[in-house]
Amino acid sequence: MPTPADDVHCLGLFGAPCRSPPRRCDESRSLSRGRRLRAESLFKVRGGGGGGVSPRGEAAVGAKTRGGRARDAERRAMAALRWAALAYCSSLAVLLASGNFVLDVEDQFQPVTSDETVAVGGTVTLTCRVQDNDNSSLQWSNTAQQTLYFGEKRALRDHRIQLVQSTPTELSISIANVNLSDEGEYTCSIFTMPVRTAKATVTVLGVPQRPVIKGYPGPIVEGGTLELSCHSSGSKPPARLRWFKGAEQIPGRPDVVDPEGKTFTVMSSINYTVSREDNDAIISCSVGHESLQTSDKSMEQRIQVLYKPSVRIQPESDLPREGEKFFLQCVGLGNPEPSVFKWERKEGELPLLSKQDGSYLYFELLNKSDNGLYHCEADNGIGKGEAEYQLSVLDADAEDPPDPTAMSTSSGIDHAVIGGVVAVIVFILLCLLIVLGRYLIR
Repeated sequence: MPTPADDVHCLGLFGAPCRSPPRRCDESRSLSRGRRLRAESLFKVRGGGGGGVSPRGEAAVGAKTRGGRARDAERRAMAALRWAALAYCSSLAVLLASGNFVLDVEDQFQPVTSDETVAVGGTVTLTCRVQDNDNSSLQWSNTAQQTLYFGEKRALRDHRIQLVQSTPTELSISIANVNLSDEGEYTCSIFTMPVRTAKATVTVLGVPQRPVIKGYPGPIVEGGTLELSCHSSGSKPPARLRWFKGAEQIPGRPDVVDPEGKTFTVMSSINYTVSREDNDAIISCSVGHESLQTSDKSMEQRIQVLYKPSVRIQPESDLPREGEKFFLQCVGLGNPEPSVFKWERKEGELPLLSKQDGSYLYFELLNKSDNGLYHCEADNGIGKGEAEYQLSVLDADAEDPPDPTAMSTSSGIDHAVIGGVVAVIVFILLCLLIVLGRYLIR
């Protein structure tokens, strides 16, 4: 009896052609020959087509008929099996071609590794594991396919590379003081039949250097333009630069990236108009990078802004009296501090008994004739500031004006007394009403 292997051939599981061979020509010939033989036998049993059929003949005919039916059923079953096998092979070929078919067969000897990322100067550990081992050795090779460790045995004389752990199912090594040339694919191999390998990609991050600020010309006059640039080199991938004024981030021009071999130099700049509020401000440039996990690196620049003084006049007393000594002070706030002061009297010359000493104007003996509008001008070399003060001298025996605070306090006490008296009167009235009500009820 033919088997499915006689007519169905799947020549391979991974991408091999799957086909069902055409029906053989001798199969159809044998089928036709069998039908003729059954017909001749039936004719002979019936006696050449003459009289009736004997019981023995009928039994023979029945047996042959049942045998033919069985063979027909067998052939139909084999045909259905061939078509089912053909459909299975076709479906398998489509799945393999589309890449959606994954053979769920776990290779316990296949090494398993993981990719690692490390900063320049750091230490990276490479680990290779297998689930089972047939006494084959594990091996680590570098990017140039030079053997680093074969089991516990060191193969490359590089003291940065040390053995961490070696067991039949694991081989771990470490590389200290990593540099950019260590980046690449490392290979773990196990020498079974066939040899099995796994790759581990080591990515080395270039650590950016401390940023450098350039362009500060020195003190800037208020209203001038401040232009600063900042750059940092040695980063991989490119670092990011940010500008701050104190704790407030300020916008800078987009970073410019300049490749230098395997690393990059990044540059940024700021440009803005300064005011007196920017005096003594700290401008900082900070570089951020994934290799700087604790904090960013930064550089600071303190700036000085020069501005003209703002001036006010401070009197010695708010109640100048005739016959007393008195002075006015010209207070100027600027950068730098004003050093030149000038006093004038709007109505004419300064009083004869007055004297200027720097920012002060002294009066040796106040007189009603000293009344007037006094003007002060302060100069710090960047600009001039000015202020005015109206001097009004009181009589020597004039009483001090009432204290608004004392008046307010006295008024408050009076109101409190009045309120207490009213409360007592109301209380007495309520008591009288209660007593009168009880009396009337009786």
